[in-house]
Amino acid sequence: MARRKKGRDITGWIILDKPAGPTSTACVNKLRWALEAKKAGHAGTLDPAATGLLAVAFGEATKAVPMIADALKCYEFTVTFGKATNTDDAEGEVIDQSDTRPDDGEITAALAGFTGEIMQVPPKYSAVKIDGERAYKLAREGEEFEVKPRPLWVDSLEMLERPDADTVVLKMVCGKGGYVRSIARDLGRALGCLGHVKSLRRTWSGPFDLAGALTLDRADELARTPELDACLIPLEAGLADVPQARVNDVAATRIAHGNPAPVLSTDAEFGDECWASHQGQAIALGRYIGGEFHPSRVLNR
Repeated sequence: MARRKKGRDITGWIILDKPAGPTSTACVNKLRWALEAKKAGHAGTLDPAATGLLAVAFGEATKAVPMIADALKCYEFTVTFGKATNTDDAEGEVIDQSDTRPDDGEITAALAGFTGEIMQVPPKYSAVKIDGERAYKLAREGEEFEVKPRPLWVDSLEMLERPDADTVVLKMVCGKGGYVRSIARDLGRALGCLGHVKSLRRTWSGPFDLAGALTLDRADELARTPELDACLIPLEAGLADVPQARVNDVAATRIAHGNPAPVLSTDAEFGDECWASHQGQAIALGRYIGGEFHPSRVLNR
């Protein structure tokens, strides 16, 4: 007999301002413990050294994680010129150096080549899989392997500040699967000066931003109290950027059993991924096809 998961059936989001140090998974586990939640997950991994927005889902909100993971995200990061590292960030070992330094005009011109649909090679120290193994595991074991390029949509990439000749602060808005470390590495190569990420912060992701975000220390202080429960954001908040299909009582019953049903109104277009709502509450995720909502994931509310 399968063992029952311990914990409370709670649903919603916690928007965490992740500190540098812990992994994204460790942060999720900490919050899951603090809320005594049965089920939790996160939308978009941040490297241990990175800080900023980590959207943590609980209960039925975990079914909406792919929608947040696919949304645009914004990063502010500092690139150090003159040194390439084996991890493409400041945590790694320096593997090459250069005395060349670009001026502001050269940086601005180079950034244009990193916008739109680009092909990006993830860092060797990353979670991408190579023949079933995580790349970072193979890299730590000294294995020789190639990481294949993959498409990435970069909505914008701009220079925010140039503190000195060795560093530049950039802001990037991109789609799913973007590696900021790869941008820093490839920008350094394009400018002929080498480069790596010195610091990285995610400032927003899909409908969520850092306004009112919870810190890990504060979550620890409020652990297992009603005050921490009050920090939960409704499941629907994570669907704010996704088209909504409103349905009546009869349709809601059909959808609850996994069947398609007609909608009262929607801002979705044919084939769009959307969510069905009944009396303002999300009841399922799916697609809008031919005047009907077709559920793919029913929410047990």
